[in-house]
Parts: sequence; C-alpha cells; structure tokens
Amino acid sequence: MQFIRSLIFNIFLYLGIILVLILAIPTLFLPAKFALYCGKFLAHYIILILRIFLNTKVVFHGLENLKKFNKFFVASAHQSMFETFVFQAPLDYPVFILKKELLKIPLFGWYLRKIGSIEITRETITKDNLNFYDKIKQTVYETNRPLLIFPQGTRTKFKEIVPFKKGAGRIYDSLNLHCIPVALNSGKVWPKNSFLKYPGDIHITFLEPIEPGIEKSTFIRILEEKIYSEIERYS
Repeated sequence: MQFIRSLIFNIFLYLGIILVLILAIPTLFLPAKFALYCGKFLAHYIILILRIFLNTKVVFHGLENLKKFNKFFVASAHQSMFETFVFQAPLDYPVFILKKELLKIPLFGWYLRKIGSIEITRETITKDNLNFYDKIKQTVYETNRPLLIFPQGTRTKFKEIVPFKKGAGRIYDSLNLHCIPVALNSGKVWPKNSFLKYPGDIHITFLEPIEPGIEKSTFIRILEEKIYSEIERYS
C-alpha cells in the first residue's frame, strides 16, 4: 500500500514540476518576480499533494520569528529534497546557494539563474569562489530577500548529527544579520534518495533568532545546539 501511495505521489510531484517549468517559460523574459511567483506556487502545490496522496500535513511553527526583522537569513537542517521546494511557501522568495552543476541543467538551471541563485564550486579555489561571500552580501542587501542556507552541507538522515560547515559562520559574519535557525523532520517522511514516502506529518520550526556580532565558531556551536535540540524533540 505504501508503495502505491508513494508511486502516485511521485508521479504527481514530477508531473507538477515539469508542467510548472514549461508553463513558466515566458517568465524567463520577464522580471525575476514572475519566476519567483512560480516557485511559490510549486511549493504550495507540493504541500497540497502531500496532504492528498500521503495524508501528510506540513506544519509550520514559529512563523512569528520571520516577522521580527526586515533583513535576516535562515539556516536550516537539510534532510530531504522537500525543503528545497517548500521553503518558498513561508519565506518571501528566498535566495538559494547551490552547486554550479545545477545551473547547467536545461530549463531548470535557467530558472535558477533567473531568480538570482548564488553558485559555488565545491572543494576548489576559483575566482568566483573568492568573491562568494561578497556576492551573497550584495544579493541579500540589494534584493531585500532572505538568504536560505543548509549549514550541514548535504542532506542527512532524520536525527543524524553531523558538524555544520565553517562556511555558515563566514556567511553569518559577512552579512551581520540575525540568523533564524530551522529544525525539521522531513527525513522521517521523505528520506533522501528514497522512492518510498512514509506516514507522519512534517514539522518545520523557525526558532528564536541568533543575533549578529557573535564570534564565528561560537555562532556555529549555538546554531548546532538550537537545531539539533529541537530535532531531538520530534518523535
């Protein structure tokens, strides 16, 4: 039964993504806000089909923390493909940091460029990487959009504890903005690299902001403690 439910969900997921990508082609020639609208629509679509086909609710907690500051950035746990789409629902058009290879994907990569995603070439030193933190700061301050980062650096299993990347501390130091940590349990329902999806609701908690001005390594430690402590509370 779970296989059938997962199959139907995956069919509607990928058909929906493909349909939105095709229908949104005109936005590639319009201001970026139109492509961003499509991303937000896709996020709400995925929330809907989760409810319909998997009987899974997406529950957001702590949304009031997103209203405390005009400028901030979000640092979230990363357990699934789920959050790369659905964070566009509660956040006002987040700026993504992503692997350069994703920008080479036909159509999908064009949209990523259109919405101002920031690329990075991992584990190499390039001219672009040297200007990486300057590009982040410039994009966030010029667009007035929140930056979304995944400080674990990759998707992890539910409740798996891995050290956060030092780059998150450098971004925090460069931006000099409040950071809103995010804990979630998406990996319990929608595990990474898994065809099967499992019963249960997905909870996303926007935690109390971390103020700017803390030493980078201390910030990383506080961020880890906040996120992992909250994830531990999920049953």
